[in-house]
Amino acid sequence: MTKELNTLLTALYVLIDDQVVPARTGRGRRPLFTDSELLTLAVAQVLLRYNGERRWMRHVHSNPELLAMFPHVPRQSGYNKRLRNAQPLLCKAIIILAACCPSWFDDLWITDATAVPCGMSRETVKRSDLADYAHYGYCASHSRFYWGLKLYLVCTGDGMPVMWCLADPKIGEREVLSALLDNNHHLIRNGQVLLADKGFSGTEFKKLTESKQLRLLRPDRKDETYRNGNLGGVRQWIESVNQTLKSQLGLEQHGGRTPAGVFTRTAQRLLAMSAGIWHNWQTGVTSKRSLIAYDH
Repeated sequence: MTKELNTLLTALYVLIDDQVVPARTGRGRRPLFTDSELLTLAVAQVLLRYNGERRWMRHVHSNPELLAMFPHVPRQSGYNKRLRNAQPLLCKAIIILAACCPSWFDDLWITDATAVPCGMSRETVKRSDLADYAHYGYCASHSRFYWGLKLYLVCTGDGMPVMWCLADPKIGEREVLSALLDNNHHLIRNGQVLLADKGFSGTEFKKLTESKQLRLLRPDRKDETYRNGNLGGVRQWIESVNQTLKSQLGLEQHGGRTPAGVFTRTAQRLLAMSAGIWHNWQTGVTSKRSLIAYDH
């Protein structure tokens, strides 16, 4: 484990313990392995590219440096159960890290949707616990069909997540994003600019964004008069964010087989990316979404 990763985990633990995990009250024995340690260890798992929890726990229990930082780490079953129960803390940590960065006050947000495959065989589709949630969808960027869910992400220009959700790929993109904006309306500031792709066109969606004081900016469709052009250079920002989630943080290799499992593993990867961006802001790194210093 590098010195940079050690520094990131130490700083992250302090912030989570101070601002994310509530103070424990009431009776009962205090857990030896705290929620602050759990979230910090979950970030380390993703940054070190251990997609499977069994292999990750074997690595932790055989690594003296990690055991020195987390002396009471549980076995795989306990770690899995604790992490699934910590879903609200994962989501809270993401938004608190975002609010600690200067990009939180940027006027420009970017949104897009990307595929989250959950199975590769027909038998998996038939017997999976995700059968009532996941369906077949089409990934235009890879020109392929997949079975799974779709991640909708609203982030700042440096890639810091602001809002996100998982949805059935058969549901319309405008419908999902409308619900996402409605549920997180308290985060929207007057005059905020939302950059989307041409799929988010339509009079009703434009009225919705205007009602929430959002200025919608998207590429022009072929059947429209010139307004903004294709915005290809700026749109590449969100594509690179999705690529970071998939290539460096293993979003497509999440391994979740239940709705809670997929949600937890997706939140875990978004938290890891948020932690890297936040720490790069704190240490003055130029490329805010660079995770190279923490992945080994």
